[in-house]
Amino acid sequence: MSEPLLSVKNMKKTFQANGGMFSKKKFVHAVNDVSFDIYPGETFSLVGESGCGKSTTGKLIDHLITPDSGEIWFEGKEISRLSEKEMRPLRSDIQMVFQDPLASFDPKMKIVDILTEPLINFGKLKKSEKEAKARELLEMVELPGDFVDRYPHNMSGGQRQRISIARALSLEPEILVCDEATSALDVSVQESVIELLVRLQKEKNISMLFICHDLALIRSFAHQIAVMYLGNIVEVIPGEDVTEHAVHPYTQALLGAQFSIHMDPSQKIQSIESEAPSPLDVPKGCPFQNRCEHCTDRCKAEMPKLKEIAPGHAVACFYVEEQ
Repeated sequence: MSEPLLSVKNMKKTFQANGGMFSKKKFVHAVNDVSFDIYPGETFSLVGESGCGKSTTGKLIDHLITPDSGEIWFEGKEISRLSEKEMRPLRSDIQMVFQDPLASFDPKMKIVDILTEPLINFGKLKKSEKEAKARELLEMVELPGDFVDRYPHNMSGGQRQRISIARALSLEPEILVCDEATSALDVSVQESVIELLVRLQKEKNISMLFICHDLALIRSFAHQIAVMYLGNIVEVIPGEDVTEHAVHPYTQALLGAQFSIHMDPSQKIQSIESEAPSPLDVPKGCPFQNRCEHCTDRCKAEMPKLKEIAPGHAVACFYVEEQ
């Protein structure tokens, strides 16, 4: 295996919660001691319920926010503490695709300007070459060239997301961070956008960090999947193995809660017992303890650490250790 393109080591990020003047300060531990590696040309996915910290992790990697502690290594360089000036040359190497492309576009700009603005800002394109380059980028994401004169509001959600992907790839990045990039799309459109991303990844040999809450979607194309729960990674497993070999109770619960039109009619969708605790009041020990049927006194007293149980497969669970 080659060296990782990007390595996250013991990264932590907390946010102070809003409160009254006389209330005690409370903090949300959005990302808690997270570590993982992303290799060249591979897709690494962060999966979990809303509020688990996966989007915060993506923003930390893209240097939109800075971690409280820990390290982020990109191509052998530690980047988490770089100033904005020092980070600028790396901006073209780490690009992001957001959940809502309309919110990340200037509604007054035409598609030709949206697509070519990053290239012009980095001095990689002359203004006289804008239209030709925009048409080339539109063709790359399977959209007609005459879309150059449209505005974002004149396009469908799937078309706008393709524009967002084209803009992100215009700078030829090394890694693409997709933050819930398909969750706002219809299921049929999701499939076509995923197929597009997989094709472009192979053609350009780029790495992807794909953030989503849909385990059924991501297992079809991710090389590695990290399952997050309340700011912690509880299991890391190859995407092709997740259905048959996932062992953490939370991962198994997510698999049991999936719905598919292809599933056996006699198969029941299982719900996860209880509610997740408030991120302002996470219990000591394992964060999944109040929803786990295997919880013991040890789980309530100690935080389990990720331990490798097979090549490429690690889990943080005392119950699994004991089996």
